[in-house]
Amino acid sequence: MPKHIVAVVGRPNVGKSTFVNRIAQANDAIVHEMRGVTRDRSYHEADWNGMDFTLIDTGGIEMGNDDRFQGSIRDQAFAATEECDVILFLVDGKTGINADDEEVARVLRKSKTPVLLIVNKMDDPGNVNDIYEFYSLGLGDPWPVSSTHGHGTGDLLDELVNILRTIPEREEEDYSDAINVAIIGRPNAGKSSLTNALSNEQRSIVSDVAGTTRDAIDTIVHHDGQVYRLVDTAGLRRKSQIDEAVEYYGFVRAMRAIDRADVALLVIDATLGLTDQDQRVAGFAAERGCAMVIVLNKWDLVEGPEAKAAIRERIEERMGFVGYAPVIAISALTGKNLKRVWETIDQAYASFNRTISTSKLNNWLAELRDFGHNISKGKKILRLKYVTQTGICPPYITFFCNHPDIVDDNYTRYLENRLRKQFDFTGTPVRIKFKRKD
Repeated sequence: MPKHIVAVVGRPNVGKSTFVNRIAQANDAIVHEMRGVTRDRSYHEADWNGMDFTLIDTGGIEMGNDDRFQGSIRDQAFAATEECDVILFLVDGKTGINADDEEVARVLRKSKTPVLLIVNKMDDPGNVNDIYEFYSLGLGDPWPVSSTHGHGTGDLLDELVNILRTIPEREEEDYSDAINVAIIGRPNAGKSSLTNALSNEQRSIVSDVAGTTRDAIDTIVHHDGQVYRLVDTAGLRRKSQIDEAVEYYGFVRAMRAIDRADVALLVIDATLGLTDQDQRVAGFAAERGCAMVIVLNKWDLVEGPEAKAAIRERIEERMGFVGYAPVIAISALTGKNLKRVWETIDQAYASFNRTISTSKLNNWLAELRDFGHNISKGKKILRLKYVTQTGICPPYITFFCNHPDIVDDNYTRYLENRLRKQFDFTGTPVRIKFKRKD
């Protein structure tokens, strides 16, 4: 059944992410006492009394603040109210009403979408008198809750579900065949700009401040008949450099995004060239077995063919452990070469899912026996007797042999190179296993 969408809005630090985690019964939304932790809008699944719905957690709205993030945060929050069925407007029961609450309420009173006013941080259920001042916001009866302790959330959810049941169902969209694409890289490499360029909308907040993205943000994109789920992730740093708890949880979300990715786009800032951090980020994706494309962003800012050739040469030398990943140069800002990004994603995904028939593999193995080299250890001589593919995403190739214990890394790499020369596995890792067959 299609799910209704519920947006959670309010000024910073009223407990929106804590509330979302309480209702969704998960810890997907990043929670921290620092204001402004949530910036982009993020989506979380929830259910109550047999009704499934999606919660949108939004950044804190500060109407009078025009810092480098707040304008985009406001846009993201109000965009959420436009796509939802019900708006949950959270205010802080401890601090009372302030000017931002009044301004947000003024905007929401004009909305045709139903609004529930929620007074959060009412940790003592007996202090009901504290909610009366919130009637002045003109949004109906306030609902006192404690996101931390759960007080009042049951009654609120009963009312929410009653409203949702009166709203016509949305048409169900099937994204089961979507290609999951994680956009990864170190901070400030241009990941959010690339996400917005590929999705053709301002889905992620873009800034020249490193660490702008803190949650992993999903965006569904339809392109040339194929559905893609783009996940813009927080910039990945070395763990020793993660000095804020907020940034640590962003790191965890990014790793989860890589875990469920089919293809990882590793975004490298071409103006800085390849760094140790880029290599570490590539290592994270390689360990988790997803396909990979290396994207050299800001290519238009690299001056001269010699500088560009030096960057590519350094990548070839230093990124040999993911040598299967194609390298493309783009500009997310100008849109140059974005078509190549889609083509390379499709190519890597096809390799990621590729199945080679057992007969073709064993014909290749027969040729390998005739012309390839072998290994031995003492009196043991390795004999590869049979080969078959035993898995996909990524491809798993299993060799049955007499002495799997004498196979070393060099010989495994030799076999992988010969496999890649014979079969097209561009963009995907290949897992090779050896099993005994006497």
